[in-house]
Amino acid sequence: MTLNLDSFTDITTDGWLERKAPPHWHPYMRLMRLDRPIGTWLLLLPGLWSISLSAGFWRGLWLSLLFAVGAVIMRGAGCVVNDILDRKYDRAVERTAARPLASGEVSLNQAVVFLAALLGAGLVILLTLNHFAFWLGVLSLALVFPYPLMKRLTNWPQLWLGLTFNWGALLGYAAVTGHLSIKPILLYAGGVFWTLGYDTIYALQDVEDDAVVGVRSTALHFGNDTPLWLMRFYSAALALFALAGLVAGLRWVFILGILAAGAHLAWQVRTLRMDDPADCLAKFRSNRIFGLILWAAIILDRVL
Repeated sequence: MTLNLDSFTDITTDGWLERKAPPHWHPYMRLMRLDRPIGTWLLLLPGLWSISLSAGFWRGLWLSLLFAVGAVIMRGAGCVVNDILDRKYDRAVERTAARPLASGEVSLNQAVVFLAALLGAGLVILLTLNHFAFWLGVLSLALVFPYPLMKRLTNWPQLWLGLTFNWGALLGYAAVTGHLSIKPILLYAGGVFWTLGYDTIYALQDVEDDAVVGVRSTALHFGNDTPLWLMRFYSAALALFALAGLVAGLRWVFILGILAAGAHLAWQVRTLRMDDPADCLAKFRSNRIFGLILWAAIILDRVL
């Protein structure tokens, strides 16, 4: 049976990557979510914030490019781990039933070999960093591998994702300085609250299926109170981001950026239609705009 993927999932089958790449690459590209780069952006942006907060131009440019490649690789590895552990659940959820492992396009053995290759490539990138940053990067794997299990164990898997996806805020600063300070820790904490917000919105797409198959999430846990919790999470994120910038010596340009980014988050919550999966997906994806506003605010403040 041929599935019309675009009718019930955010998987795309006609993007430029699939038009250019050989057909036998397509399942692995979908396994890495290369057709949906928003996850790579959300993983990359905390690292870009941290690098821009602490590095000079040329060092910052080099590390930003290195982190961009690393984000593609490690986001892909995380997706493979997720799909390996969730393949049986994915078959029971409409949005994920067409994923390569769930649908049988890729076998379990093939996925494991592919994961090993991705982790090897990630290791090569880590080896270009200083000793402290290298081991900090290795430590992130302790968060990556257990993440798919959290949705079976707690109503707060989005918190674990926040701890995982914002590790770049710590790693970026460490890659520049060789140590950590309060500045990246504040950025990291803000990122965790930001992720709690946007991934709760993402989880709204699957609340009905998740309730049936027994998968847990903040979206299910909060129910009709979700908008209130989103405002709490986003307010905490903005406060921590603002504090990180002020501690780092940023001033009025950065504060204007925080206000603009906050207006974007307020728009997300105010206009969110919780019962409309397409709107939830669009609001989730719009968090790239938030992250880019914050990144631009850091850069412009340092330049001006």
